[in-house]
Amino acid sequence: MAEKNTSLADQAYEKIKQNILNLTYPPGMVLTESMLTRELGMSRSPVRTAIQMLQSEGLIVSDYYKSMTVKEITDTDINEIYQLRELLEGAAFRLIFTSGRYEEYSYRIEEKVVRMCAAAGDLYDWEVADTAMHMEIISIFENERINRIYENNLSELIRIGQYSIKNGMHIPVTNENLKKMVTYMRKGNYEKAYAILQKDHFRIGHDTALIRH
Repeated sequence: MAEKNTSLADQAYEKIKQNILNLTYPPGMVLTESMLTRELGMSRSPVRTAIQMLQSEGLIVSDYYKSMTVKEITDTDINEIYQLRELLEGAAFRLIFTSGRYEEYSYRIEEKVVRMCAAAGDLYDWEVADTAMHMEIISIFENERINRIYENNLSELIRIGQYSIKNGMHIPVTNENLKKMVTYMRKGNYEKAYAILQKDHFRIGHDTALIRH
């Protein structure tokens, strides 16, 4: 019985988390146990366990009066996330070229871009694929601590990225520009390749996320 309850709790956790990440439950939305049990068709016990797991991850927050809401995304969150991305990915991108591994990485990143193109019709799936592409860039460090920093911020990256797209960052344009970036990487042209990453994913992504309200 305990194994079944754990399984149901895991199912509840995955479903609620996905609804938070794909913005079905948008930032600031009030959640209740009764609403979640009704939507998931489960008893309160596994749902309560799932809520506790998501609270520990910071995706669900409770106030003094025990009311639960989906964690808000503030302008500070967006500014800090993009500053982190530009610092780490900028350094990673330079290392890809200075280490002479730009051709290898052009193929590794191209594989992720192909997945992004295949997911172009689904906002959430595209953003997940996009995040995998950025994880590929920082893999050049071969640094587990840096990987964990990104993994700890994946939920925010995915949610913020969807705001960027909803407010003016166009998926087809971004996909085409990434294909060009891969081409420049294969030719060893760091300046042109990085200019695309910097403009599309740091500048436009940041600015469009900030107009989400």
